Amino acid sequence: MKTKRVALAVILSAIAVAFSPVFIPVGIAKCFPAQHMVNVLAGVMLGPLYAVCIAAVAGIIRNILGIGTLLAFPGGMIGAFLAGLAYKAFKNMYLAGVGEVIGTGFFGALASAWIVAPVFMGKAMALGTLIIAFSISTLGGSAIAIVALHILRRAGIWKP
Repeated sequence: MKTKRVALAVILSAIAVAFSPVFIPVGIAKCFPAQHMVNVLAGVMLGPLYAVCIAAVAGIIRNILGIGTLLAFPGGMIGAFLAGLAYKAFKNMYLAGVGEVIGTGFFGALASAWIVAPVFMGKAMALGTLIIAFSISTLGGSAIAIVALHILRRAGIWKP
C-alpha cells in the first residue's frame, strides 16, 4: 500500500511540474492552477504530510528548471497542508479546497510578502497584489481538483 502512495506522490509531483507553465487568462490576470489542483488532490488522496512533500518537491524542481520562484514554497506548502488537514478533519473535498484557498491565497501570500520576498529575494512585494494573484490561481486549481475528484470517484479510481 505504501508503494502505491509513493507512486501517486511521484505522479502528482510530475503533474505539478509539467503543467506549471499552463495558465488561464482571467481578465488582465493569469491563473496558474496546476500546483493548487495537485495540492487538493494530494491533500484528499494522500493526506497533509504527502501533500506538503509533493508541493516542496515540485517547488524545488520548478526552481531548478527556472520555471518557478521562491514564492512557490510558502504558497504551495501552506495551501497543501491546510487542504490535507481540512480533508483529514472533515472528510469533505470541498473543505479541502477551502483549506487550499485560505492556505495559499491568504497565509501563503502573507509569508511570501513578509518573509520570503524581502529576506530571500531581496524584494518588497505588495501584500494585496500577492493575495489577489495567489487567490485567482488557487481558486481555479481547487475547482479543477474538485471536478477531477468527482470524476475519479465515479470511475472507481478513488474512494473517499
